[in-house]
Amino acid sequence: MNIQTGWEKENCHYSLYDCESLSIIYSHYMIVEIIKRIKKFSFFPTQKKKKKTTPDITLYTSGTQNGVKASVVLEELGIPYKVKQVELLKKEQYEPWFLKINPNGKIPAIVDHGKEDFPVFESTAIAIYLCENYDPEEKLLPKNDPKLRSQVIQWVMFEASGIAPTQGQSNFYCRYFPEKIPFAINNCANEIKRLYGVLNKSLEGKEYLVGNKFTLADAISYPMIRGHFFSGVESIDEFPNLKAWVERIDTRPATQKGLNVPVPDQMKEYRENPEKLEEFVQTIQSLIKKRLNM
Repeated sequence: MNIQTGWEKENCHYSLYDCESLSIIYSHYMIVEIIKRIKKFSFFPTQKKKKKTTPDITLYTSGTQNGVKASVVLEELGIPYKVKQVELLKKEQYEPWFLKINPNGKIPAIVDHGKEDFPVFESTAIAIYLCENYDPEEKLLPKNDPKLRSQVIQWVMFEASGIAPTQGQSNFYCRYFPEKIPFAINNCANEIKRLYGVLNKSLEGKEYLVGNKFTLADAISYPMIRGHFFSGVESIDEFPNLKAWVERIDTRPATQKGLNVPVPDQMKEYRENPEKLEEFVQTIQSLIKKRLNM
């Protein structure tokens, strides 16, 4: 015989299981409401989203092959920056104010005002610094793929340790030194061609050096290689992959904008106007003669 309590008689359409479920749901609801009210009165610290700050960078540079590397990277990353032209012929790079930024007295250099006026010198170091701090979309330097990142940095170092110093030395013997030394000129030209051969082979079947995508490896190498004629290698026709690579990057608006900082593209001017090139070379040679008492 079933005996029902008064409560069961009045609420016979609910089971004990239903009542327990409703009780649990109500308890959870009350807990959520209590937490909301406590948060409202700031008893629990809440994490505030970090505001994105606009980069505040000053670039100290000149319109040389090395100088435009930094502006090309800045433009490709879309970083706003201010420019201070350093007058090399006036030896402004050796003035005390600049030596505080770069003790080596060379351009380019940057000061990151958003990071307590932090100075960075050397074009390769500047490029990597900018990518590390202002390239969240990994436009130029991969962060999450260790192998791709390593490949990019390897080619960046290839430029810094091979292409840049060899072409710089060649510039000196081909253009600046008043006396022509055939051995030095030919030796530099041969080494440049060897390095170009390495790049040409690596670009076979590819548009860019790493991952078939424009990266820092391309951005940092392009300014020197496009000025091959200035370094004693008149033509790169024997390196078809490298030549196509140069022409491909020629069409990138951001890179071309960077080449025109802080003055109109000097390499383009020298290629199109031999008289302008000769005038510049004569100026440098006269300075060297004074320095060497020739």
